[in-house]
Amino acid sequence: MTRTRLSPAQPRFSTVVTTATVLLATSLYGATAATADDPSVPPGTEATASAPVELDPNDPDLKLPDGATLAEPKVLDIKQVVEEQSGDERREDTNAEVTFALQAEVLFGKDSAKLGSQAKSRIGAIAGEIKNQNATRIRVFGFTDDLGSSAHGDVLSRKRANAVHGVLGQELNDPGVMYEVRGYGEQYPIADNSTEAGRKKNRRVEISFPRTAS
Repeated sequence: MTRTRLSPAQPRFSTVVTTATVLLATSLYGATAATADDPSVPPGTEATASAPVELDPNDPDLKLPDGATLAEPKVLDIKQVVEEQSGDERREDTNAEVTFALQAEVLFGKDSAKLGSQAKSRIGAIAGEIKNQNATRIRVFGFTDDLGSSAHGDVLSRKRANAVHGVLGQELNDPGVMYEVRGYGEQYPIADNSTEAGRKKNRRVEISFPRTAS
C-alpha cells in the first residue's frame, strides 16, 4: 500500500492508493478455485477485468508441489481511494468505474430519509462528475449499520437511496440516464459494526457509474 499526499489545492482529502495486478493463485490439494461471485461487494459492482495471459500448468518453471493445481486466474482492478479527513465522503476510482460513498450523517438526520441542508450541494458535486464522465448508467445503493432490525435497515436504506436518486435526477435532468436504485440495509459493511466509528462508515449511500471519459 502506498500513501500519497495530495497537493495543497485539495486540503480536505487524504489519499490511499492501492494497486493490484494479475493474481495468479496456486491452489494446493483440497483448495477450491476462485469464483466470480464475491460476497463482499453488492451485485453489479464486481471487478470486470479479465486475465490477459494464459499459463501452462505443466510448465516446469512453475515448480508446483506434487498434487498442486493452478486456481483460476483473477485480475483485480487498479483502485485509487480518496477520503476526506473527516470520513464524510469517500471516492474510489478503478480503471472501469467511479464510486462515491457519502456517510448518512452528511445527508440525513438520525434514522431519517429526509435530506439535510448539506445534501444537495454534496450530491450536486457528484452530478457534475457524472456529467464529466458522460455516464448514462448510474447505481445508487443505500446501506445501514447492524443496529435495529434487519427489516428496518432494508426499508431505511432504500428510502435514502431513493432520496439521493431524486436529487441526482433533478441535477442531471437527462432522460437518457438509466438508474439502478437499491437498499441493502446492513449487508456489505465496509467497516467493523462493533464500534461506532465503524458503524458510521457503514451508514452510507454509494453512487457509482462507469468511467467513460477519455
